[in-house]
Amino acid sequence: MFVSLEDVVAGLHATGYVADSIVTTTVYLATKLHKPLLLEGPAGSGKTQLAFAVAEAAHTTVERLQCYEGINEEKAIGKFDEPLQRLCVELKAKSNGVDWESFQAALHGRQFFSAGPLLSALEYQKPCVLLIDELDKVDHAFEAMLLELLSVWTLTIPKLGTIHAKSIPFVVLTSNEERRIGDPLRRRSFYLRVEHPTAEREAEIVALTTPDSSREFHAGMAGIAKALRGWSLEKPPSVSEIIDLAQALKLMGTEQITAEMRDILLPLLAKTEADRRKLLLRDGFASLIFDAQQYGREALRANAA
Repeated sequence: MFVSLEDVVAGLHATGYVADSIVTTTVYLATKLHKPLLLEGPAGSGKTQLAFAVAEAAHTTVERLQCYEGINEEKAIGKFDEPLQRLCVELKAKSNGVDWESFQAALHGRQFFSAGPLLSALEYQKPCVLLIDELDKVDHAFEAMLLELLSVWTLTIPKLGTIHAKSIPFVVLTSNEERRIGDPLRRRSFYLRVEHPTAEREAEIVALTTPDSSREFHAGMAGIAKALRGWSLEKPPSVSEIIDLAQALKLMGTEQITAEMRDILLPLLAKTEADRRKLLLRDGFASLIFDAQQYGREALRANAA
């Protein structure tokens, strides 16, 4: 997927994903050694976005398996298209001299199988990025199903047989740590801890999406992000939500958040009723803005150093 480490650095930078040397080196080694990349950290810290950034940098496609409680192998791997099989049987039944034994075998061929993300990822001629998102939402039995894929890059499917990879995908596993991922998957993976960015780095990220704004504005957005995340909210803001806030402020024709803007900005800042009530507390929002301004000035000084 990448010729060199420099290729990874340049590619991720071109996508607008701000990554340090640890991330870029780990991505490069994982692609070369065909190792899955396990990303753990809080929701909204940029884990999923890294997978899309790698795909964009490598000029390839993302096959995404969104995990959820109760997901089964059919959703992940795929299943036979039974309506299509029945239709084909009905049409064949009208013909004379049908070799039903051969036809039955044909009914369980690849052409009658609707592929899920795992199977699709193995069938690309050029390696894709296979994103297995929020793996912590599934149980250990589902994890075990992934081991064949991540060990020998094959999938054994009843009646269909064993499917070998045409190309080896770059696999990204993400976890918000609702449940501990098992050791068998950890052994096979390279591991990165992904936290919310520092204020200095978040200012860089905001700058990429609002390049026509001032350095003070970018630092201010990083400051409000750090202040909100320090308030023990039920739903602290993700990086993407801070970018949304920055773009909303630009549309409103301002680069500064004041205490008087509280009610207007609440729908952007508070995503649960408990958080909304917390920000509505007397002098609470004014205190938040004060903290944000302090953090913003710190970020500005750090980026200027």
